[in-house]
Amino acid sequence: MKRILIVEDNKTLAKLLAKKIKFSLKYEVDIAYKFSEAKLFIKKYNYFIALLDINLPDAPNGEIVDYVLNKGLRTMILSANIDKEFRKKMLAKNIIDYVNKGGVNDINYIIHTLARLEKNQNHKVLVVDDSMVFRNQMKTMLENLFYEVITVAHGEEALGMLNSHLNISMVITDYNMPVMNGLELTNEIRKNYTKTELCIIAISSINDEEINALFLKQGANDYIKKPFSKEEFSCRINNSIEALENIQYITNHANRDFLTGLYNRRYFFQNMNEYIEDIKLSGEKFAIAMLDIDFFKKINDTYGHDIGDKVIVAISEVLRSNTSYRDIVARFGGEEFCIALKNINQYSVPEILERLREEIEEFVFVLDDESEVKFTISIGATYHDDSDTLEETINQADMNLYNAKQNGRNQVNFG
Repeated sequence: MKRILIVEDNKTLAKLLAKKIKFSLKYEVDIAYKFSEAKLFIKKYNYFIALLDINLPDAPNGEIVDYVLNKGLRTMILSANIDKEFRKKMLAKNIIDYVNKGGVNDINYIIHTLARLEKNQNHKVLVVDDSMVFRNQMKTMLENLFYEVITVAHGEEALGMLNSHLNISMVITDYNMPVMNGLELTNEIRKNYTKTELCIIAISSINDEEINALFLKQGANDYIKKPFSKEEFSCRINNSIEALENIQYITNHANRDFLTGLYNRRYFFQNMNEYIEDIKLSGEKFAIAMLDIDFFKKINDTYGHDIGDKVIVAISEVLRSNTSYRDIVARFGGEEFCIALKNINQYSVPEILERLREEIEEFVFVLDDESEVKFTISIGATYHDDSDTLEETINQADMNLYNAKQNGRNQVNFG
C-alpha cells in the first residue's frame, strides 16, 4: 500500500487532508507537525509523495523542501503564501506542484493530483527533440510526474522506438529537427496510430500561428510554445493523458462484454469486416468457430445463476489464453461464443479447436463448499471461402455447431 507524508503544522487541516486521502485513495498517511518529526518519518518509511507546508515552527523558511528533495522524495508544496516571486522560486525546484491552501477545492485538487500521479505510472512517454538540454528538461519533469520516459534526438529514431515499444501512450515532439521535422513525424505517426491510441504533443519556439494550426490538422492533440512553465507543461501533459484514458475507457466499454471482458458481437463484426477488406490483396485465410456450453441451463438450475456466470467467465479465460493475440474471441450472448482464427491454414483449425475443447473438459470449477463443477463445450467451425460473406461463414459454423450437439455434444465439428 502506498504511503503519503503530510508535513503541516495546522493540525485541523492536516487531519482533514489525511482523512480525505485515506478515504479516497486508500493510502497509508503519516502526519508530521514539525520538521524534526518529518525527519524521523522519512528515516523510517518510504513514501510515494510528501505534501509539505513551508512555514513550520522549526523551519519557517521552507528548509524542509530542499531536505526532502535531497532524500529523493517527490514533493508537492502546500502553502498560504501567494507571493508570485516566492512561488516562482519554489517551482524552480524539482517539485511536482505548488498548491495554495485555500479551502475544500484545493483539498479536492490534491486528491485528484495524487490519483493522476498514480495512474501516470502506467504510461510511457517518448520525447523527441534534437536539443539535449530540452530533452533532459522534459525528461526530468515527466519522471517527476511518475511517467516512464524514453528520449530520442530525431524523428527517424522516434519511429523506430514506436515499432519496438508497443505501449507508448504519448509522443512529445519538437518542430525544428534535422531530416524529419516534428510536423512530418506527426503525419507519419498518424498513419498507424489514431488519437484514441496515442497522444501527440507538439512543441516549438516558432511564433507562427500557422505551424500551430498545421500540427493540429495533422493530428496533434495539443501544442505547447517554448519557453513554457512547469505548471503549463504538467497540466497539458496530464490533461492529454486523462483524455486518452477516458476515450479508451468509453471505447473499451462499447466494444467489450461486461461480464467476461471479451469482445462483444458489435465489435466482432466491425473488426472482421475490416479484416476481410484488408486481406483481399494478401490472400490471408481465416476460420470461424461457434461454440457454446453443453447443458448450461442445467448448471444454472442446479447451482444458480451466480455460478453460471462464473463458469462463463472461466471459459472465457481459457479461450483467451489459448488463442493468438491476433485472433478475435467474442461473446455473442448467453453461453454462446464466436472465435475468428486469423492467418491460419485449414489443417491447423481442428487441432486448435480440439485443444480448446480438451482444456475446458479438464477444467474443474471448485465451489465454496469444495464441491466441483465440471462442464464441456461443443464447437462448430468452418474455413472462410472468399466467395462467402462473413454472415454466411458464421451461419455455416453455427450449423456445424448444431450438428456437433446433435451428435452427442462435447466435440468439434469442422467442415
